[in-house]
Amino acid sequence: MQTAVTTGAPPRPDGGPLRWSPVELLPPAVLALLCAVLLAPGHGLWFDEAFTAEVARRPLADILRAIVTGEGVSSYLADVPPSYNAPYYLVVHAWVSLPGAGGDTSLRVLSVLATAGGLALVTRAVTRLAGRAAGVLAGVVPATAPLLLEQAVEARSYGLAVLATGGALLGLTRWLQTGRGLLLFGLAGAGMGLAHWYAVTVLAAFVVAALLLRGRAAVRVAVVGTLAALPVAGLVGVNLLNGTGARNAEHLRDTGGTLADLAVEAWAGGRTPLLHLTVGLAVVGALRGAGLRVVGVCWVLVPLLLLLAAETVRPVYLPRYLLAGLVGLGVLAAAGVTALPRGARTPVAAVLVGLSLVASAPLATREPRERSDDVVALLLREQRAGEPVVAADQRAALGLDHFVRTTGPRLRPDVVLPPDDAPAGADRVWLVRRLIDGEPVPTDDDAVLSDAGLSLTRTEDFPAAKTDLVVQLWER
Repeated sequence: MQTAVTTGAPPRPDGGPLRWSPVELLPPAVLALLCAVLLAPGHGLWFDEAFTAEVARRPLADILRAIVTGEGVSSYLADVPPSYNAPYYLVVHAWVSLPGAGGDTSLRVLSVLATAGGLALVTRAVTRLAGRAAGVLAGVVPATAPLLLEQAVEARSYGLAVLATGGALLGLTRWLQTGRGLLLFGLAGAGMGLAHWYAVTVLAAFVVAALLLRGRAAVRVAVVGTLAALPVAGLVGVNLLNGTGARNAEHLRDTGGTLADLAVEAWAGGRTPLLHLTVGLAVVGALRGAGLRVVGVCWVLVPLLLLLAAETVRPVYLPRYLLAGLVGLGVLAAAGVTALPRGARTPVAAVLVGLSLVASAPLATREPRERSDDVVALLLREQRAGEPVVAADQRAALGLDHFVRTTGPRLRPDVVLPPDDAPAGADRVWLVRRLIDGEPVPTDDDAVLSDAGLSLTRTEDFPAAKTDLVVQLWER
C-alpha cells in the first residue's frame, strides 16, 4: 500500500498520512471572517445574482424546461435562459427550499459556505501531501486572495467550483497515498465541470499529475477523470443544441498570448508586490516544494496551457472563469514558503498573507455593483398608487421585478415589464432604465410617452460599479 512517504509528506510514526487537526479549520475561518466584513454593507443583488434568485424560486419543472429548451424564465429574459451553469440553479433551488433560506443574503451565504468547504478540503489534501504547515498556509493564502474573496460573496457558482476542486484534490491525494479515493475524485471531478466548465481544465491537470507520479498505474485515474468530464460535455451539448452555445461570448477577451500574465495579475488584484512575491514563491514551490511539486505545477500550468491553446480558436479570457485553476497558484506559493530555510518561513508567510490582505482591502469599501434596491426604495417613497412604473430594458426589468417582489409588493399592480410599452393614457409615468456611457439605452418608450403628450420633468441617477440606472419621471 502506498503511503505519504511516496509523495514526500512527513509521515506519522506509524507511516500513515498526518491525521486531521483543528488547526486546519483556520483557512475556512479566515475566509468566513473576511466574507462577513465584505457582506456587512448589505449591497443589493446585481443582475447576475438577481437572475440566480429569480430562476431558483421557480418550480423545478419550469427550471428544467428552460434549461433544455433554451427559453427564458420570463418575458423580458427570453434571450437569457438558465442553460449556462444549469446545475448551479438546481442546487440553489434546493437551497432556497430550506426553511429560512429564501432570502437574498442566504444566496450569498451558500457561496461563502461552499468556498470555505473547498478551502478546508484543499487544506486537508495539502496537509496529507506536504505537512500541516504547508496545508494550513495553502488554505490561508487563497482565503485572503482578492479574486477568490470577490467571488466568494456573490450568489454565483464559483464557490461550488472551489468546493468541487477541493474534493477532487483530496480524492487524488487519497489515491496517491492509499490507492483509495477514486470515487471521491470522480464525483468531485464531475462537480467541478458542472459548477463551471472551465474547471475541467483543473480536472485534466490532476489527471496529468497522477500520470506523471504513477505512470501506468494511473490509467484508472485517467479513466475516472474522463468519465467525470462527460456530464459537463453533455451540458455543453445541450447548450449547443438549444441555440445558446455562444451566449456571453462577447464578455470574453482575446489576450494576444498574454493570458497567463493577466491571470496572475487578476489573482494578485493588480498589486505588483503581491504578484512578484506570489510568482517567485510558486517557482520555489515548483522546484523544492516537497510532496507538492508535481501536483502544484500541473494545477497551475495545465489549465493555462489548455486555455492558451483554446485562445488560438476564439477569445476565452475572463479572470473569474480561471478561479479554480488560480487557486493552485496560491497553493504552490504556500509550498514555496515551506521550502525556504526554516528561519525565513514565518516572516515570508506573514508578508505573503499581509500583501494579500492589502490587495483585498478595497473590497470592503467597494461600491454596489447595481442599485436596483435603491431604485425601488425611491419609488416606494415617491410613486403614487396607479402611476405606471415602467422598466425600459432588460437590466432595469430584472432589478425592478426582483426588488418589487422582495421589498415593495405594493408597487406590483403598477409595474410594466418588457416587452410591454409605457402606457399612453397616464398623467405621470416612472421610467426605469439603464445608462451606458451616461446615456439611456435607446428604447421606444421615449417616443411613446412623447407622442402621448408627456415630457421628462425629473431624473434620479443611481450610479454603481457595474450597472448605472436612472429613474425618469414623465408628466403630462
